[in-house]
Amino acid sequence: MDMSLHPSTSQGSFCTSRPQPFVVHRPSWKGLSSPQPRTAEIICRTIAGERPQVAPSPAGSNGTQPNVAPSSSQTSICVPEDFVLSPGELSPVNRTGLNLPEDVFRCFGCTQAACQGPEGCAANKWRFETDGYLREILTARVYDVAIQSPLEEARKLSEAAGNKILLKREDLQPVFSFKLRGAYNKMAKLPAEARARGVITSSAGNHAQGVALAASRMGCAAIICMPVNTPEIKVANVRKLGGQVVLVGESYQEAQAAAVARAAAEGLTFIPPYDDPYTIAGQGTIGDEIMRQVSDPDKLDAIFVPVGGGGLIAGIAAFTKALKPGIKVFGVEPTGANAMAISLARGERVALSRVDAFADGVAVKQVGQETFRLCRELVDGVVLVDNSAVSAAIKDVFNETRSILEPAGALAVAGAKAWLKRHGMKDATVVAVTSGANMNFERLRLVAELANVGGRTEATITTTIPERPGAFKEFITTALSSDSDLSVTEFKYRYSAGSTAQVLWGAGIRCHDQLTVLLDRLNAAGMTSTDISGLEVAQVHLRHLAGGRARSYTGRIENEKILQVVFPERPGALRRFLDVVSPAWNVTLFHYRNSGNRESSVLLGVQVPPYEEERFQSALHSLRGHGEESFAFKELQGAVREVFDKFIQ
Repeated sequence: MDMSLHPSTSQGSFCTSRPQPFVVHRPSWKGLSSPQPRTAEIICRTIAGERPQVAPSPAGSNGTQPNVAPSSSQTSICVPEDFVLSPGELSPVNRTGLNLPEDVFRCFGCTQAACQGPEGCAANKWRFETDGYLREILTARVYDVAIQSPLEEARKLSEAAGNKILLKREDLQPVFSFKLRGAYNKMAKLPAEARARGVITSSAGNHAQGVALAASRMGCAAIICMPVNTPEIKVANVRKLGGQVVLVGESYQEAQAAAVARAAAEGLTFIPPYDDPYTIAGQGTIGDEIMRQVSDPDKLDAIFVPVGGGGLIAGIAAFTKALKPGIKVFGVEPTGANAMAISLARGERVALSRVDAFADGVAVKQVGQETFRLCRELVDGVVLVDNSAVSAAIKDVFNETRSILEPAGALAVAGAKAWLKRHGMKDATVVAVTSGANMNFERLRLVAELANVGGRTEATITTTIPERPGAFKEFITTALSSDSDLSVTEFKYRYSAGSTAQVLWGAGIRCHDQLTVLLDRLNAAGMTSTDISGLEVAQVHLRHLAGGRARSYTGRIENEKILQVVFPERPGALRRFLDVVSPAWNVTLFHYRNSGNRESSVLLGVQVPPYEEERFQSALHSLRGHGEESFAFKELQGAVREVFDKFIQ
């Protein structure tokens, strides 16, 4: 739900109550070659409460036992869809920032008096020294578990882009992710007595495997708290690496709370996934390797890095800018998980109202404190990419290497492609960090469906044809007769009792101009045609509904609402939903397919008479929330609803 449209006086006020040196227009920004100041507005609001991603921990970053108390602050909550960039456009960076107390790094959960000053953590003041991170990265302990991953040219991608694109293959690490670097270095820096007591963390993904492997090599115990709905393959991998898995809670927040409580009870040290100087230094060894592996660092134009909590890009930027400040370091985030882009633009860490879990490895609501400080100082901007562009990048890398990246692992490739195209770069040399390859098999279906659309090699089209004998042949003749290179990739049609019929079909295309000519040709023949390739909800749902038109005496279902619902993938979610909605209202459509994510998209149809509207909205509000067990609703309206009505009414 768009939280900004429903301010609540009990929870806070619109974030305009805080002075904003940087804010962002709803429309796409045009013509920016580098981050520049601007005056506009980010729609979000401020709530009072604990920082969403900082939980109290009994064991400090260096294995000490600080007094623990949750910090209270005001956090700006922003809706990711309200921050819009064109493909390849860079977000602005507010180098000054608001310098808020809650954005100052302190060891996880620490409330020691010495650490409460404006500089934060007193145990790691080396991080402010000119060569502090450079020194820590050069002396980081990572190669007991990690390999020096290869830097390979993606020849097909390079040829297509007219630039040299190098892949830094972190997907080839022993746990198929870069995460083991930071986890091992952090644990290696702990006092021996802290390691002897053991470590604990909470994770449902790559960080869990990194901690488990690091602990097994160091001979210390590692407890990994994972949500009960974690895919079995990830649980099995962590156990195989020697981690003691505890399945607890139905969300990451519940698993983290359990880890913190157990750490307090047993004197364990919590290992943060990204917001720690030694974790950042461990990830920074990737920057060291890039500088050593590239043939001539002076000819390297940019490094593209996926961004979740910010540990990876902070480490790479710290090393790269210390040696070669002229090399650009760009972050890449999904459009639906853009916490760093918004935070850098505003000069403060914000929390997202929700995150798109498609690229689950970077699905973070709030970036780290130390990572934010480093990125604000060093990073040159953030590129946003949508899910279809990420899927196309996964396919690109597969065609190059026969390796299948996870969505988060392909972000940098998608961002590099978009940036090079937007800025018309030729003969540039860029590096894209392929950060991981822990892909759930079930998700390949959705990636495959989106890849051709993201790669602009397939178009999804709706066409209206006369419902009479011979019309189908006329349609095919008109579409294909004058273009021998055009191929039909999908075709869905069902007989209609009316005078016209709707066809949903796919066409393989070489370029956008070919698609434009095709649409002009069909429309000129009286066969109204529309390109709907850009509608992700159509790729996920509509193509599977075509032919399923509702039959009613009035020709359409009276008072029917069509909503896209984000369902949490956990036991009892459907029952909880139906307990609220049914039988109070008649459900007319329910289209669901498991995507392998923490969340899945459902297309819902429901009859709501006008006099029931207020009660219905109240029911939906009761299902919304800020946690991972919440639902999100978006009603299909306007042009999108018109497209769907062609096939479901």
